[in-house]
Amino acid sequence: MSGPDSPTAVFAVLADDTRWEILELLGSEDLSASALADRLPVSRQAIAKHLVALEGVGLVERVPVGREIRYRALGSVLGAVGRRLEAIGAQWDTRLARIKEIAENL
Repeated sequence: MSGPDSPTAVFAVLADDTRWEILELLGSEDLSASALADRLPVSRQAIAKHLVALEGVGLVERVPVGREIRYRALGSVLGAVGRRLEAIGAQWDTRLARIKEIAENL
């Protein structure tokens, strides 16, 4: 999977703690960039740059509300990445179970 919603792109965007904080805030309610800046120790301009990055990989979307633009967290991309990680984890669980079985039969 390549492109803006690839796991590599998503993890690169999420490598910043502020972006995680933004996602956590947007998980409970839609907020404007100004409202996010009021809640975080970051300037509104920095928030705007973080939102562009999050939007670029499909983690947030713009929601027009009157004359204001609010942002909403989207779970579909994180869900897809989570499912891939779960599949990898299941493969490792299977391998470890085989190793344990071999070790116990020695």
